Amino acid sequence: MRPLSDADRHDAIPAQATGTAVLLLAGSSGRVERERAEMLADRGARVAAIRWFGGDGRRPTPHEVPIELFIAELDGLRADADHVAIVGTSFGAEAALVTATLTAVDAVVAIAPSSVVWGGLRDEEWSSHWTFHGAPLPWVSFDPSWSPSTDPPSYRGLYEQSLRLAPSMTAAARIRAEEITGEVLLVAGGDDQVWPSERFAAEIEQARITAGRRTTVITHPHAGHRLLLPGEEPAEGGIRMARGGRADADAELGQRAWPELLRVLRLRDDLPPFTSE
Repeated sequence: MRPLSDADRHDAIPAQATGTAVLLLAGSSGRVERERAEMLADRGARVAAIRWFGGDGRRPTPHEVPIELFIAELDGLRADADHVAIVGTSFGAEAALVTATLTAVDAVVAIAPSSVVWGGLRDEEWSSHWTFHGAPLPWVSFDPSWSPSTDPPSYRGLYEQSLRLAPSMTAAARIRAEEITGEVLLVAGGDDQVWPSERFAAEIEQARITAGRRTTVITHPHAGHRLLLPGEEPAEGGIRMARGGRADADAELGQRAWPELLRVLRLRDDLPPFTSE
């Protein structure tokens, strides 16, 4: 597989390594999470933040992206660490969870996660977000009868309606999170207007509890799709849509999640909040 270009990755190297390495994945914005990578590196992690679609030599959209891309990055990180984790947000959380069912990791942090694989569009062709060994993974397709009722559009209703469209398809597309051997941390906002991430987190948690897998869920009823970790500024850009939440609630969710994130990733918890200045 062709290596990522320098423009499509950011490698953050800690001054005092804790032995943890993290693969960091953004969502549909397609950004490279540089600031968050440096925040984790400040706490001792070696971080690779990558642009997994839309970059040089990559799939132009979240459509049939090979899971092998993430597996290769994780394999590269293992040389630098004895505790390897994958952290993702939204579509990146979906990627993180799927990847961790197919290769061993020590921890997964899924922010605004999905419990199923979704479809993506390219050149008027719908297919799975992900492939493995060249074959698309089963996915949930969208209900073509849905239309937005708000401006900017809230897509939560589309996702909820599509889950009911074909129960057998939804069941086949379920991410087998109970097969993830490492610890899983799920972070979700109850007012997420992109998709029902709190519901998805509960579904993942229940599957893993049944399997006896260690899982932690952090939620806030008034937070939206994007949380703010301590020291972060609200993100801009991405697809125009309603994301829900309030800045204070998104920050409160980040405050709740932060100590658990440090614990799961085995990072330093004795430092003041990160600042990019």
